[in-house]
Amino acid sequence: MKAVQFGAGNIGRGFLGQLFFETGYQTTFIDVIDDVVGLIHTRREYPLRIVGEQSRTLTIGDVDALNASDVSGATSAVADADFAATAVGVNALPHVAPLIARGIAARFERGGAAPLNFIVCENMIDAGPYLREQVRGHLDARFHEALDDQVGFVEASIGRMVPIMTSAMKAEDPLLVCVEPFCELPVDAQGFKGAIPPLNHMQPTENFKAYVERKLFVHNAGHATTAYLGYLRGHRYIWEAIADPRVRDEADGAMAETCAGLVAKHGLDGDGLRAYWLDLVHRFQNKGLSDQVTRVAADPMRKLSHRDRLIGSALMCLEQGIEPERVAFAAAAAMRYDHSADPSAQSLQAIRRRDGLRGVFTQVCEISEESHLAQLLCQGEQRLHQEGWIT
Repeated sequence: MKAVQFGAGNIGRGFLGQLFFETGYQTTFIDVIDDVVGLIHTRREYPLRIVGEQSRTLTIGDVDALNASDVSGATSAVADADFAATAVGVNALPHVAPLIARGIAARFERGGAAPLNFIVCENMIDAGPYLREQVRGHLDARFHEALDDQVGFVEASIGRMVPIMTSAMKAEDPLLVCVEPFCELPVDAQGFKGAIPPLNHMQPTENFKAYVERKLFVHNAGHATTAYLGYLRGHRYIWEAIADPRVRDEADGAMAETCAGLVAKHGLDGDGLRAYWLDLVHRFQNKGLSDQVTRVAADPMRKLSHRDRLIGSALMCLEQGIEPERVAFAAAAAMRYDHSADPSAQSLQAIRRRDGLRGVFTQVCEISEESHLAQLLCQGEQRLHQEGWIT
């Protein structure tokens, strides 16, 4: 069996590469980083370190790599694949779409080809339909029917945490990726064309939107709460932040609110959601990951947008009749994130200085300054002062 993986970064090598290898696929990575591509092509394997209470290093073999500039090679790889995936970042999807289109044309021009499914592992709602239309724009009209009937763009919810690789880790081996033990891949069962291909740890689900929102509004929201409040408390690592009783209390409170919202909206099992949130707290405590607060807090402008983890989860709670006071408090802390090396944080603070907190509401969060959520955010700002989170 042959797999193609667009993107040989942390998720590509650190998650999907493992799943493809353990299932028995020969995997071809397609990437633009010459050094990574060259080393994978030469060595045909790379190390993957599972970091936890008992760390272990796996050797992921049966791999090769092509540079995305090798159009002929990439076209052939897609045309011959049994399964494929992307983990390139939303902004890079328009750049891989032409290669996917070429591969699809070559695959279905010869007749009798089996369906091909792409697992779309991108941090974007509706990433599957988006990529399909990007590919359509580069595909001859005579292949549009095949694109719609025989090519699946299957959305996935990526829960595995992969920290930024330090200089010391890279010095040990430039192909090394360190990851947490968590290894589940919920995907949209309705996105597949033809039979669902085998893949270890993949969990096709019919109610996929609920899983997407569980990841965004519990995992991502809880992680962000830990990071932004941990930053105000001077913590460097996520494990330090979640060990701080004040931060832990707020993270638990925020996740309790979002879990209640998801129970009301999707009918999810409350006990199961509570177990999920408590397991997340346990995962946040993983010292071996050395996951930095600044990594999780990065790009606050995006994370405060109205469909993302904090404002989005608060709005979801309000729609279900739940007061998201803890989530709003975390969002108020995010509005204070001012890390000097983060351009998004600096842009956020520029808006705040120029137009005040209400400017952040309207320009970043896209909510009315007269809304109930805006009132909760103002109350959160007051709490930050009153409780000594900021001076």
